[in-house]
Amino acid sequence: MSQSETTSARRAALRILESCRRGQLFEHALNDVAPGLDDRDRRLAHELAAGVLRRQGVLDQRLALLVSHDWKKVPEPLRDILRLGAYQLESLTRIPPHAAVATSVNLARAVSGQRSAGFVNAILRKVASQQPSIDSDPATHPSWLLERWLARFGPENTAALVRWNDSRPRLAVQPAREPLEPLVERWHATGITAESAPYGSGFYVEARRPDQLEGFDRGAFLVQDPAQAMVARFAYSGPGTVYDACAAPGGKTLALTRLGSSVVAGDRSRLRLKRIKENLARAGNGREFPLVADATAPPIRRVDSVLLDAPCLGTGTFARHPDARWRVTPDALATLVENQLAMLEAVAPLVRPGGMLIYATCSLEPEENECQVEAFLTNHPEFHREPSPAVPTDLLSPRGDLTILPFRDQMDGAYAARLRRSGASA
Repeated sequence: MSQSETTSARRAALRILESCRRGQLFEHALNDVAPGLDDRDRRLAHELAAGVLRRQGVLDQRLALLVSHDWKKVPEPLRDILRLGAYQLESLTRIPPHAAVATSVNLARAVSGQRSAGFVNAILRKVASQQPSIDSDPATHPSWLLERWLARFGPENTAALVRWNDSRPRLAVQPAREPLEPLVERWHATGITAESAPYGSGFYVEARRPDQLEGFDRGAFLVQDPAQAMVARFAYSGPGTVYDACAAPGGKTLALTRLGSSVVAGDRSRLRLKRIKENLARAGNGREFPLVADATAPPIRRVDSVLLDAPCLGTGTFARHPDARWRVTPDALATLVENQLAMLEAVAPLVRPGGMLIYATCSLEPEENECQVEAFLTNHPEFHREPSPAVPTDLLSPRGDLTILPFRDQMDGAYAARLRRSGASA
């Protein structure tokens, strides 16, 4: 392992953690540091920062026992350096313990001076001597969420959910402009393995980055978790025009046009819309029409279907977004529920008589899912549930809603309900 890797990657990981603590999304923080790194450094920086965010609760518990004063009084940059060092010692067996300690000490010296370097050296040497277990631990999640999941899913399923969230997500791809099977055969021929995802929802590919796969540049495939592919399959209700009200990054828009719809893809953020346009330019088929639009004030006329993939707590995607678990709060949940209801009320009038409203989230929380739909249906008797025959029945709730649970279905969590508007088309 080169000196460049042991220094540059760890400096980058520290910058990612600092950015996430300021509220930046993990993916954006990673992209900010990526231009200054070679491919190997980028992979290590990603692994270090993501691992620390997933296991922060466990790391903090262990480090706090080794600090002679209050752990919370240790300056945040030093806490992150200690977390990075401890994560390497407990989880990355390919990195020699002396290298994990030495690089952390050097990083502390560069950030805070010699005294801090000595402090980090003393603590991490104690960590190295203890050799803690790397098994998943409930402390990797906020306690208020664990209490909710225990009450709803029980101890065994909650433990399985924590293990899933603490695992490294696999790269999943879906077809776009080409069938996947011939691509997979060519990938296999070059030593890249791929296997079918559950329910025929694409492939898991053993590759670090999608742009390294043959077919990426010509838009042959798109990167999308099987759960989101199932949401798109569930949402499709035949040819016609769909308004995708919160479309970024555009995966469901692409999936729906591939199935046969034309899609108006709206998002309120110009930055996110730029990403949608990039994905459509690479993998679209010309039936996608992006525009800047706020879901609470949609600027379009009635359409055949509306897909509201609402902003949510994202508790079904913690494995893929390791920083998200530490940003969620009960207050945030309450605010999101209120915002989701406002969006539902705003987009419902856009559905023509006889058309379909699809409400979806990537959350596991009932307030954002079935409770939200029940409240909407109570106030809107002109809508009624209509399950989809396009997805397996074991992914449907007793009421016909798509309900994907990571510990049960081995993919990201997701929820969706199809709500048909009564009446004939005008």
